[in-house]
Amino acid sequence: MRDPLPFSAPDISALARTLSREISALDTPPGHVQMLNILARAAGHRNYQALKAQHDAGQRLATPAAADPVDNRMVERTARYFNADGKLASWPSKVSQQRLCLWVMWSRLPTETPLNERQISERLKAEHLFGDPAILRRDMVGIDLLSRTDDGAVYLRKERRPPPEALALIRWTSARAG
Repeated sequence: MRDPLPFSAPDISALARTLSREISALDTPPGHVQMLNILARAAGHRNYQALKAQHDAGQRLATPAAADPVDNRMVERTARYFNADGKLASWPSKVSQQRLCLWVMWSRLPTETPLNERQISERLKAEHLFGDPAILRRDMVGIDLLSRTDDGAVYLRKERRPPPEALALIRWTSARAG
């Protein structure tokens, strides 16, 4: 006999949107396993196996960000800009993907540690392959992930909660990097 697996979603409207988007992108109706994965992702889990493992481990079923389901398609598209080692290989043309990439770069900076321009550039150079730490620095300041003194001498990572897609991408790239 099969054990029942409880399923819940914090926001039925977001669940419906995600289901609609994923199913409409398919050429044929989803099979049983594919539908289980779509449902699990729509509720904020990585896939059905992750949902089941969480349940089997006796953990409380809660989505990673209860009010904000993850747009897995956006995460997958943006993950293509990172190489097998989790380094940013090229700069996306879409602003939404650039922002997610900047969150990954932000996550790799030390907290509560003032850095001068050379130090932050060196850290960013170590995390990307296209050789332009200045664009990363400027854009991170522009979207308020970094603060910078008026003279540009000192940078500091701003502590903020990343959006759900950024958290998913940070986890994905961290798993690749190490």
